[in-house]
Amino acid sequence: MIDANPIPAALELLDYFGIAVFAVSGALLAAEKKQTLVTFIFFAVATGIGGGTMRDLLIGAPVFWIHTNATLAICIAAALLVWIAHRRRFSGIALLWFDAAGLAAFATYGAAKALAYGVAPVPAFAMGVLTACAGGIIRDLLAGEPSILMRPELYVTAAALSAGLLVMLTVAGVAGPAAILISAAAGFVLRATAIARGWSLPAYRD
Repeated sequence: MIDANPIPAALELLDYFGIAVFAVSGALLAAEKKQTLVTFIFFAVATGIGGGTMRDLLIGAPVFWIHTNATLAICIAAALLVWIAHRRRFSGIALLWFDAAGLAAFATYGAAKALAYGVAPVPAFAMGVLTACAGGIIRDLLAGEPSILMRPELYVTAAALSAGLLVMLTVAGVAGPAAILISAAAGFVLRATAIARGWSLPAYRD
């Protein structure tokens, strides 16, 4: 059953932030591949809405970008911004940092939205991880890049931290804004530290 309470405004802003930074990360990858403007926009849109679309279809919510102009407008604006900016401003590390910010924002928002739609805590946690990771996976597949899932670095783990904290804090009765801030910050810090220090999970050894 869908919760009667609307999605808080702070969460809506977090969603728009996640869409923007993921769209930028998609356009940045198109820039690294030296693609056309059409490809910039396609990558930005696919990365920005991919995870959220899959989440909404699974939890039975209206697909978030269908009934508003803002979402696609943000993705297109992100693509245009990357297109007109000087190429030397962008590097592989820029894509990683934008992706880290979007990862934490989307994981937090995805889990919170699933809870708001009456999803049980464990599936809500899974929806947060899906929201955060699916867009980047789609982006990498389109670009012919190795999927982040096939690398040992801390990526899905950071999304899991944000989503898991949001669910646990919400179930424990922590106020919405505090839970959102703590969860998003924790996931970003973990991912940022992994980028800076090269942290990764141990690989399986036979």
